[in-house]
Amino acid sequence: MKRTTLSLIAGATALAAVTGFAALTAPDGTAATETKATTRLPVERAGLVCPAPSTSEVAETRYTSYTPTGTGTATGPSKTEQPMALLRIATRGPAAGGTGKTDKKAKAPKAPATVTTPGKPVTAQADGGSVPALTGAATGTLAPGWTVQQTTVVPAGGARGLLGLGCGAPDTDFWFPAASTAKDRQDYVHLTNPDDSAAVADIELYGPEGALKSQFTEGIPVPAHSTVPVLLSTLTSEAGRKDVTVHVTTRSGRVGAAVAAADDKLGSDWIAPAADPASSAVLPGIPADATSVRLVAFAPGDDDADLKVQLVTPSGTIVPAGADSLHVKSGMTAAADLPNLTRGTVGSLLLTPSDPKKPIPVVAALEVVRGKGENTEIAFIPATAAVSARATVADNRAKGSTLSLTAPGADAQVKVTASAGSEGGTPVSKTVTVKGGTTTVLTDLVPAGLKGSYALTVEPVSGGKIHAARTLALPEDGVPMFTIQPFVDDRGTVEVPTAHQDLGVLD
Repeated sequence: MKRTTLSLIAGATALAAVTGFAALTAPDGTAATETKATTRLPVERAGLVCPAPSTSEVAETRYTSYTPTGTGTATGPSKTEQPMALLRIATRGPAAGGTGKTDKKAKAPKAPATVTTPGKPVTAQADGGSVPALTGAATGTLAPGWTVQQTTVVPAGGARGLLGLGCGAPDTDFWFPAASTAKDRQDYVHLTNPDDSAAVADIELYGPEGALKSQFTEGIPVPAHSTVPVLLSTLTSEAGRKDVTVHVTTRSGRVGAAVAAADDKLGSDWIAPAADPASSAVLPGIPADATSVRLVAFAPGDDDADLKVQLVTPSGTIVPAGADSLHVKSGMTAAADLPNLTRGTVGSLLLTPSDPKKPIPVVAALEVVRGKGENTEIAFIPATAAVSARATVADNRAKGSTLSLTAPGADAQVKVTASAGSEGGTPVSKTVTVKGGTTTVLTDLVPAGLKGSYALTVEPVSGGKIHAARTLALPEDGVPMFTIQPFVDDRGTVEVPTAHQDLGVLD
């Protein structure tokens, strides 16, 4: 399969310090007398990558672009830049594991979804199976916290389902537990290069017995401003593995990465990158009516990991019956079904070392199924880092959006803001206290007079760590279509050291 990439340079949108930078200058002729501690300033530039949403001709994709308010004013020249957006389709070479065909009729969204004012979402629609990948950049006051949500409905066919993804920042290292090369799965890892120079990526696959014998996984070229979808089952002679962990790294350059998972029987959704390997993990926002939950974990180091498995519910933290632990061998993928896990209440899974004195880093994700029989749908929850300063998920609807807030340790107080609607409405905010060891659920925080969709922003106020996820449910024809997006810190500010002039370096 050969895809095109749509380059979206949204100078008036915003993403917090994903790939952002901040510049600090001193007036000519002035020299600071002493070096002060670093200070935090809003980022002045941010970049995001959205993979090609679907190959289905009946796919309907909505992009929602949003910059939250309240980050401050960016410094330096970029704050004077005028809002602008540039759309470009770049046709590139054959994709790994694909057909090598180029669709010259690929069309961009009807609008560039360019944000011109913080605090109000902007949406754009792009339908069909020829929609290219998107890359975007935000500058100036619209850079801190810029968020783009990609939501696709595929009502029929093998990829039927609701697919949601928060467009991510380009990076050099990604982990994807819960992928698969099984016969009933079609999993593609999408590699998208937003930069002007080519990138080179490697893909490693790990099954229950360790690294899978693979081919064509090293030195995958990703040309500038292009996307490469790679079918996982074509990379190994050991296809047919139900549980696979995917590790994507780059030898040169940066890419955005996400896995599109389609199950012939269960539905489809995106697998977002999991949090970096850590000895403890939180997987937030398991729906109350989940009919199947499967935990997949991988230990990338030299030591085995023994994990204690707990469920953080609205009433407290409990140990699931019959699934209280998981042993993960070094370099191998381990999996466990968690039957009857939620028992009618929203919860978050908490993984901690069985022996606190032996913390072994792991990566983890959940495969979650709702519905029964032919009316099923699938989604994935990666292990998610705590929100340190602020995080946003866009494209929430008047009905069907559920916000889960989990405090695995101490009590935490957070501010939650529902933005103005994309077509009208007044933003509302609420301060919520989440008791330690519990999960709090919000379903009623909706902008007054809402028209269109809105964004939810979570900002820790005080107390312990907070993890968050949004579930969007859009049932269709009896199928409980849903998708779950974790809240990832937007890194809207960056530490900048205070410097002073030192003419001695010229001696």
